[in-house]
Amino acid sequence: MSDTKYMPVPAPTEPPPSYENSKPVPPKPVGPPLRAPLPLDLPALNVVRGKRVILASASPRRKQLLALLGLPKFEIIPSTTPENLSKSLSPFEYVLQTATQKALSVYAREINNEELGEPTLIIAADTVVVAHNGNILEKPRSEKQHIDMLTSLRDGEEHKVYSAVAVMTPLESARDPGYALETAVEETTVTFDKAVTNELIIAYVKTREGADKAGGYGIQGIGSILIEKIDGSFDNVVGLPLRTTLKLIEKVMTHADDDELPAEFDEDGEVEDVAL
Repeated sequence: MSDTKYMPVPAPTEPPPSYENSKPVPPKPVGPPLRAPLPLDLPALNVVRGKRVILASASPRRKQLLALLGLPKFEIIPSTTPENLSKSLSPFEYVLQTATQKALSVYAREINNEELGEPTLIIAADTVVVAHNGNILEKPRSEKQHIDMLTSLRDGEEHKVYSAVAVMTPLESARDPGYALETAVEETTVTFDKAVTNELIIAYVKTREGADKAGGYGIQGIGSILIEKIDGSFDNVVGLPLRTTLKLIEKVMTHADDDELPAEFDEDGEVEDVAL
């Protein structure tokens, strides 16, 4: 048997990032990059490719998810509207109104952009985590709050994750309000593993992966070790339900196509609107 003695790993000399400014460092790729899949060949996506598409969110996770739809070249223009809606709203209404406000805020800023032109598509989203007692969970503001948050999710019953998506496009006509807007809210039920120990929770908190996330965990990363099961869409928990987003893009672009139909004349020769 070897008599080799193992020395303890020295503690880091640099302090961890603050919770207010925490941005997890993405892992370095191992080996050669994999070939990206070919983009989805769908009419609604083909129409907007090469045109001005805006994601009204600074979330790197939403950026990665949206790129999976084959829209890799889109602008990131986060909404500057304060997210200060009343917590007395239902989670459904809270995320729906917040996502809609984000989309409308960026639309108002960019619709008359003389340099880049008006956007063809604006996509906004909002996600909240709702504990078993109905409380909406924000991002943790301290290490202690982070530990308490995850402990409550483990000790409580299943919790809900709601993501709202708002997709809008300008209309060529002067038809009020000048744009087409479609929204949807998706719900996923998440259950933490009751066998998760306090030691594991503390170890996860110290990774700081969940410091910038509502609910305090990232299901797409190390945080998956806390989860027993989910019922619903995985990418909804990450922050952008792709299936729902694609449906909204197709729906809103259909409105844009309908807007280009020629007007019809009534019996008196007057122009009347085409029924949609």
